[in-house]
Amino acid sequence: MAKIILLAENNCVASPIAGSVDAYSIANLWWFYMKNDSSKPLFETEIVSIDGKQITTNGGITMSPSRAVDAVEKADLILLPAFLPPFNMKNPRIKAICEWIKGNHQCGINIASTCTGTFLLAETGLLDGRIATTNWQFAEIFRRQFPKVNLQIDRVLTEEYRLYCTGAATAFMNLCLHIIEKYGSPDLAARCAKGMLVDTDRQSQAPYIIYDFWKKHSDNQIRKAQSWMEKNYTNKFSIDAVAESTGISPRHFKRRFKNATGETPLAYLQRLRIENAKRFLERTHDTVNEITWKVGYEDINSFRRLFIKHTGLSPKDYRNKFSSTYRDKSVQ
Repeated sequence: MAKIILLAENNCVASPIAGSVDAYSIANLWWFYMKNDSSKPLFETEIVSIDGKQITTNGGITMSPSRAVDAVEKADLILLPAFLPPFNMKNPRIKAICEWIKGNHQCGINIASTCTGTFLLAETGLLDGRIATTNWQFAEIFRRQFPKVNLQIDRVLTEEYRLYCTGAATAFMNLCLHIIEKYGSPDLAARCAKGMLVDTDRQSQAPYIIYDFWKKHSDNQIRKAQSWMEKNYTNKFSIDAVAESTGISPRHFKRRFKNATGETPLAYLQRLRIENAKRFLERTHDTVNEITWKVGYEDINSFRRLFIKHTGLSPKDYRNKFSSTYRDKSVQ
């Protein structure tokens, strides 16, 4: 039997905790059915808190843990909850939780974070130099707060050195299926995925990411350049021309742009065009050829390759997945 400890903390998100308990309960039911034996469940779950006292989640749901973290005697996996911003990782309760996490990891216990719970796991220092993922909406905040972590934001699930991280919101279900397969079997995980309507082929957050065109910096000339690119992205122009429009030499412009936004000017322009292409695919009946020209590209094959690079999907597949107004699956 695998023991799953789920940490609850004030202002955390309730769904990964409750949803994980449900997922492992469903796995137990399938396990009983497949083995024709209800005497030995595959998973045992327990909700705990730092002091064993009742906590209130961000949405106002109260949870009553069974015990304090120091009273936990056995665990195969500790699951850390997600939090909504602002991410306050410096209060005494969080510091005590971090020490508890580090101590358990040193004892060989697996640690998993869900969604923005990666902020909590990173606060322990265990992720320094290791891969991780988190909710894509807070990627830039995470990178600036934890620069030593190898953040791979396109990933739905990461695993390294007994440390698991998941992407945004419902990605905790991918972790559950991974754990169900690890302690059960691929067949059990497949049955659970079908029963819970979870897509097991969801490996990337890339199709879901809405790019944040970072302007929370102090370089006014670079902000001016960003605004100019946003107004003129449909036209053909060189990056040197953008630099000239701001009165900065091309060499210094590229360096300053990267320092301010974290992107090269060319990469920024590509993302700008792809984001607008995504909106056209979601909201209009325009063909892919028409959209290619509308966002400033002339070669449709180059556009397709760039679109796949940024989203992991072809323009046609993206439209089929996300369009709210366009449902003709036969149109490319």
